[in-house]
Amino acid sequence: MAAAQDTTSRDDVRSGIVTAASQLLREKGASAVTTRAVAQAAGVQAPTIYRLFGDKDGLVDAVAEHVMATYVAAKAAAAETAEGDPVADLRSGWRVHVEFGLANPELYALIGTRGRGGPSSATAAGIEVLRTRVRRLAAAGLLRVDEQRALMMIHAAGNGTILALLAMPEDRRDPGLSDAMFDAVLSSIRVTTPATPDTTTSAVAVTFATVVPDLPGLSDAERALMTEWLNRSLSTPHNP
Repeated sequence: MAAAQDTTSRDDVRSGIVTAASQLLREKGASAVTTRAVAQAAGVQAPTIYRLFGDKDGLVDAVAEHVMATYVAAKAAAAETAEGDPVADLRSGWRVHVEFGLANPELYALIGTRGRGGPSSATAAGIEVLRTRVRRLAAAGLLRVDEQRALMMIHAAGNGTILALLAMPEDRRDPGLSDAMFDAVLSSIRVTTPATPDTTTSAVAVTFATVVPDLPGLSDAERALMTEWLNRSLSTPHNP
């Protein structure tokens, strides 16, 4: 019973710290989210933050996850149940992501100040949702590049678009920039004529790679080897 109470108390303290940091972020901006300020707002000692989160980056991750949790969950649910045109689904997800970024500029500033490399857990969850959407394109035979390249191009372009728009005064932002960037990236990763099946070697390989995990009669090692071969072929420049 005592252990359960200790766990509950620890969770309550952690939740209080995250809530305090989120409020500072919302009211005073990313620069206000310091270990000392958060500790004071939460009514705890600074060492408590280090004990529960490791360092400021750990706290940043927790705040980002707290703010983005509902958003990411909604995106995930939409991606899992998506039907119809995978391109329209991807475009819809892009627009929602950009809109969220513009509505939460301080969160993006906070994530950008993390000291160590790698995305926050919330960002990583969002990337997995994007991966689901990219997989739908690949399965439909609409990709000219491998899934990972397409994923990273979309992810990088989306974040770049948000940061570029946030750097502009709100009343001077180009309202068409987001869609223009999406179309530019899409033209780079999608086959030229999606209405007609693309029979080029790379397009066939990308599509085939999506079904390798489900091929019968193969061991996990054989599937992994086949995936490695396909990825190697796709990453090798083609000389006609």
